[in-house]
Amino acid sequence: MPKGRRSTKRPYGAPVEPLDLDRVRGGRSTESGPDGEWTVQRVGASERSYRCPGCDQLVGPGVAHVVAWPSDHLFGADAALADRRHWHSACWSARTRRRPAR
Repeated sequence: MPKGRRSTKRPYGAPVEPLDLDRVRGGRSTESGPDGEWTVQRVGASERSYRCPGCDQLVGPGVAHVVAWPSDHLFGADAALADRRHWHSACWSARTRRRPAR
C-alpha cells in the first residue's frame, strides 16, 4: 500500500504557538474616549489618498494611518462602517485635545 502525504499537524510534543489576538481580530481594537467608543484598525499603507478629519490634510498613498468608526452607531454596524474615517496616527491620538478642522 503506497504511503500518502505526511500529516502537517503539529506533533504532540511540539510547543504550542501563542494565539496572536491582533491577527485574529484583523488588527482591530476598541478604544473609548470622551467622544465615545470606537473600533480602530491600524493600516500599514494604502494605494489611495484620504482626507484626515483631524487636520483636513491628505493621508497620502503608502502612509501608515488609522481607520476608525463608531462602535455604537445609532443605525447599526453597516452604518458605522459607512462612517469610517482615515486619520493620521498623530491626529487620531490628539483628537480629544484639539478642535475639529473646518
